Amino acid sequence: MSLGDICALACAETFKGDGNAMVSPMAPIPKLGAKVCKALWEPDLVLTDGVATIIDLDGEVEGWMPFSRVFDTLWNKKRHVMMGATQIDAHGNQNISCIGDFAKPKVQLLGVRGAPGNTICHPTSYWVASHSAKVFVERVDMISGIGTDRGAAEIRRVVTNLGVFDFLGEGGRMRVVSLHPGVERAQVEAATGFGLAWPDEVPVTREPTADELAALDRFDPERKIRSRVEA
Repeated sequence: MSLGDICALACAETFKGDGNAMVSPMAPIPKLGAKVCKALWEPDLVLTDGVATIIDLDGEVEGWMPFSRVFDTLWNKKRHVMMGATQIDAHGNQNISCIGDFAKPKVQLLGVRGAPGNTICHPTSYWVASHSAKVFVERVDMISGIGTDRGAAEIRRVVTNLGVFDFLGEGGRMRVVSLHPGVERAQVEAATGFGLAWPDEVPVTREPTADELAALDRFDPERKIRSRVEA
């Protein structure tokens, strides 16, 4: 069992309960998770190619999804996006815009993109491939997507290479849901730039069952996606 298997399954579970919502995973591991979720638990999930086409599990065209329809879906809350983040704070405010002072940044990034509308209108989750104190910061340099302290619709989960987190801590703060096998509390605390909410007993993120592993192998037969996840 690999860390990539565990992270992909954790991403898949993030989409459970979404019914016929359009899911928009923005990286290979979340995309793999979305396919597994649709195959095993949520057959009505709507997958797209990220441009303007609705696709099935095999990538075959099922329909047309122009940007105007995407925004109609977004505004009606029938979407769940799993984005990346350059910075996230304790309440889930996300930065993908710049590092440093906005007026004269040290590094220019993507810009806010769709983050404001996503976090205002519908469930948003995050995948962070390398959990570090540079990503999980006390205060983000620029707010691209809003968090629980600014009226976000729902910041559902953050999945990283160390564990799974939500924002159901006191005051909407980031809380530990589970740690991946072999990960210690001290390791996570050292890699996080703010205090996390911890349960009395910390569960271990579960490993895939045989059926779930078969689904992961179906959509990633050469393990090219899962092999990229590093501890």
